[in-house]
Amino acid sequence: MKKTIFLIASTLFIFLSVSSQTKDVIIRVHPEQGTQPISKHIYGHFAEHLGSCIYGGLWVGENSSIPNTKGYRTDVLEALKKLQIPNLRWPGGCFADEYHWMDGIGPKENRPKMVNNNWGGTVEDNSFGTHEFLNLCELLDCEPYISGNVGSGTVEEMAKWVEYMTSEGDSPMANLRRKNGRDKAWKVKYFGVGNESWGCGGDMLPEYYADLFRRYGVYCRNYDGNKLFKIASGASDYDYNWTEVLMKKAGTKMNGLSLHYYTVKGWNGSKGSATDFSPDDYYWTVGKCLEIEEVIQKHMAIMDKYDKEKKVGLMVDEWGTWWDVEPGTNPGFLYQQNTLRDAFVAALSLNVFNKYGDRIQMANIAQIVNVLQSVILTKGDKMVLTPTYYIFDMYKVHQDATYLPMDILSDTKEIRGRNIPLVNASASQKNGITHITLANIDLDAERNVSVDFSNLNITSVSGEILTANTINDYNTFEKPNAVKPQPFQGATIVNGKLNIKLPAKSIVVLAIK
Repeated sequence: MKKTIFLIASTLFIFLSVSSQTKDVIIRVHPEQGTQPISKHIYGHFAEHLGSCIYGGLWVGENSSIPNTKGYRTDVLEALKKLQIPNLRWPGGCFADEYHWMDGIGPKENRPKMVNNNWGGTVEDNSFGTHEFLNLCELLDCEPYISGNVGSGTVEEMAKWVEYMTSEGDSPMANLRRKNGRDKAWKVKYFGVGNESWGCGGDMLPEYYADLFRRYGVYCRNYDGNKLFKIASGASDYDYNWTEVLMKKAGTKMNGLSLHYYTVKGWNGSKGSATDFSPDDYYWTVGKCLEIEEVIQKHMAIMDKYDKEKKVGLMVDEWGTWWDVEPGTNPGFLYQQNTLRDAFVAALSLNVFNKYGDRIQMANIAQIVNVLQSVILTKGDKMVLTPTYYIFDMYKVHQDATYLPMDILSDTKEIRGRNIPLVNASASQKNGITHITLANIDLDAERNVSVDFSNLNITSVSGEILTANTINDYNTFEKPNAVKPQPFQGATIVNGKLNIKLPAKSIVVLAIK
């Protein structure tokens, strides 16, 4: 044992001495230790009635001049199908706790209008409701994730919504659904009992919400083979007391507990431009992004106290960057551009989530179209795919794969008081193919990366790279391909190991056979 420790220490010393000159990186992947699955639901998405996420983003209506499929934008629909999105969360967000589902069913001309008090004070005409959302999920072949209204809704209202969506019986709500044109019940697994109940969802104390969760949850019943996965409204960022109270008082009643974490500079004053930022701003962003790992670890440690068997999933159902809105746009619409910096936040976050599949069962980037860290932007009949979209496309190989532990020896940079390795990676295996995703955080220097896969016999490697001329580059409607993946030729097999020339500010995915 002492000899092994000495050898590791010696190797580390030699590596660090050499790396200061050559910036070499050593990665050792352990396929033999791979037992933990990466849930595909970590690659989930979020659509709120906010700005033009729903109207103009996902939905234009059947009479629109914009090409559509039953009212859904055809271009957006096809782009999302390519991502193989596993789940979609709706209708919020803060909007969920002011949403009354019965306003969004029946003939559209009879649906009442409401004011969206949370997001810009615009008029919501409820033309996109339960049927439109659940039918969209069927078109995308993804699981719906419904956020129920606890903040301003009643137990009866929530109970009837579950019945309306999932009951096959001769019951009042099932018959109302049939009257509205849907005979067969939908399958709805994921159901959130409230959202951000500590804030816009009711400004509650954790003890009070825990009791409400227990009460509301009783009446969210399972109908006709549909089994709900009930998700409690969890903490924001560093509120570990909220997790403590919820797990202690209601942990045995829930299937999942949410967590929200945004890479944001602060809630007071400017959050900074999405596109006009300095290298220091970029590195600050990386540090704030990677801080999510420590936050997750602390929340998981609390959950482990009350749930040693890890029956309750941690659902990071809101995450991503939050910048100032684009100049000239409605401040309440949260419309921001999306640069290569945002792609790094996506890549680094997903690499973290992959590591903790024994507890993290879902994550949802905020949001899917035209809001915050979107994968898609639209304007009239135009659509553009963002750098973040391409990360989800490249990383989809990890969905439902087996996570492979690894060790990384890399040079570091001090960011936000922490020494952060400048190469970040994740590996998985599925159907006989090993995939590794790598990010070189450094804006200036290339890395020579050596990857040892232990006893894995490597015969071929292929891959893609996402990079750009500058970290500030982004795609526009006029120049939609400024940041787009390209074939990667910088990986070779030498003596059974993988040697990679990893360019500065680049993200690479490799398929190894």
